[in-house]
Amino acid sequence: MLRNIIRGDSAATIAAAIEAALQSGKLAGGHRLPAIRDLAKTLKVSPVTVASAYRLLRDRGLAKGSGRRGTVLRAHARSAPATIDRARSSGAHVDLVTGNPDPAFLPSLGRALRSIDPDTKLYGGPADSSALVAFAAGEFAADGIAAGPLAITSGGLDAIERLLREHARAGDHIAIEDPTFPALLDLLASLGLVPAPFAIDDEGPRPEALERALGPRVPAVVISSRAQNPTGAAITERRASDLRRILHHRPRALLIEIDDAATIAGTSLATLTQGREHWAAVRSTSKWLGPDLRVAVTTGDAITIGRLQRRQTVNVRWVSHLLQNLTLALWSDPSSGRLFARAAEVYAERRTALIEALAAHEIHARGRSGFNVWIPVREETTTVQALADRGWAVAAGERFRVQSPPAIRVTTSALPPAEATRFAADLAASFRQRGSVPA
Repeated sequence: MLRNIIRGDSAATIAAAIEAALQSGKLAGGHRLPAIRDLAKTLKVSPVTVASAYRLLRDRGLAKGSGRRGTVLRAHARSAPATIDRARSSGAHVDLVTGNPDPAFLPSLGRALRSIDPDTKLYGGPADSSALVAFAAGEFAADGIAAGPLAITSGGLDAIERLLREHARAGDHIAIEDPTFPALLDLLASLGLVPAPFAIDDEGPRPEALERALGPRVPAVVISSRAQNPTGAAITERRASDLRRILHHRPRALLIEIDDAATIAGTSLATLTQGREHWAAVRSTSKWLGPDLRVAVTTGDAITIGRLQRRQTVNVRWVSHLLQNLTLALWSDPSSGRLFARAAEVYAERRTALIEALAAHEIHARGRSGFNVWIPVREETTTVQALADRGWAVAAGERFRVQSPPAIRVTTSALPPAEATRFAADLAASFRQRGSVPA
């Protein structure tokens, strides 16, 4: 089959053939590519040519080195809808895979749109809304982050990309949580950066693992403060104290602290930014104002934020002031505050209900904050398919993991407690049917 799919006589044409097959569905994420010498013999080219083709795929974020498994194609972020479609075609109809918030707990866009200033903005004006900057600075301060300069970007990942472009070069190792969200892995691969994974538990990064990952030549570390995707981990004050001591020995490494859930995380913030030479706190609004808004606010030290803002000027220049004004209107509305508080309560109830329902079947799960639950399993693919056969679409953990063990991610944002009980029973039944046990 691979002879008909992978063709070419140069690194560029071989990589292009594999990319086209991945795009068309002839190859899929998780597919192991042939050994370099085997493919070189089949195509009658030099092993150096095939190795260069595989390196091109890794640089584009389409493949990853996987130890003894060789080079493996990555399930790209844009493949998620296809994954959902396949689950639905297998009978799954409850979407626990996409990671969406419950629409019932998102503030009304219509009302906010009617309230914002519709005046046209022209070239030459300020890039960022002073009102949004001031409000966001107050929100950071309320969470114990001494807000310095502040920048507005097109979502959290946009901020992370610009920060890494300014602080790292291709080939550098970046310390990241394992597991982490797939878009970050895709971003690192596209920038030619190498993940330096560190293990996490419910209280955040494990100190000894972070210390190992933070080598002297690691220019940056990316850490989620709470509602970590996919595990729901949240850094406690006790853990934060240990982590600050470790980071103190790497003063020049850029700390990028992510806080995507913020107002609806269900736990207070324990920040690691205090006393850092280079740091950035990135707060996306997607989980609590709406995924389509694509607005994030970032504060940090003057040098770091200055670099981020200069990087913005070379392409997008600024985030639409319509979006900035809409963000401010939604975020600052007192009724939104009440909605966020209620959302945090409900998300916590739903998350806890699933964890407790699984525990009744002796299935261990993690999820201290936010609305994702991470469930260790022995076999991801068969578990995902077995749940799809029972009407549930969940995410296989492979796309989130670097070295951590297999698991599935379940988004509980729209999963009522009664349904959680049924899900837990179905997962336990799938284990019994295969003669397996939970991981």
